[in-house]
Amino acid sequence: MYHLLKKIAASGIKSEPPPIADESLRATSTRLEAAVLQRFGRSLAIRQVDAGSCNGCELEIHATTNPYYNLEGLGIHFVASPRHADMLLVTGPVSRHMKVALERTYEATPDPKLVVAIGDCGCTGGIFGESYASCGQVSNVIPVDVVVPGCPPTPLQIMQGILTAVALPK
Repeated sequence: MYHLLKKIAASGIKSEPPPIADESLRATSTRLEAAVLQRFGRSLAIRQVDAGSCNGCELEIHATTNPYYNLEGLGIHFVASPRHADMLLVTGPVSRHMKVALERTYEATPDPKLVVAIGDCGCTGGIFGESYASCGQVSNVIPVDVVVPGCPPTPLQIMQGILTAVALPK
């Protein structure tokens, strides 16, 4: 054990350097924080709804809350109830079984509400389209304010979509 500790002390801390700051991320973060405060005067509460996706978009949405993108640090947080939400982030093509649940979630969200469709499936129905099992794109079921295409979109694209929705005229 002594030899291992001696080797650790001699070699020092070895790790990779931190990533270089992305200027587009910094600019988007600053604009997003200012737009949220201007529009709501407080933090933005988001309810994320998976209407039948493959979970690729959910992974990218989850990445927006990590320390690199730090969505929570901008005053934006995810809530468990649509009654506490200002915005709905909807992913995936709306399956027939999720249609009623999505409509109820939309109705439970207080006005003024914003809806952002995330991913190719949410925007256009993706490879699933409309069928006996799928209603297709989110706008076939509820009104959508902003679409964020991509399969899946990057966390920065998702943040830009949220910024676009928040910056829309009231």
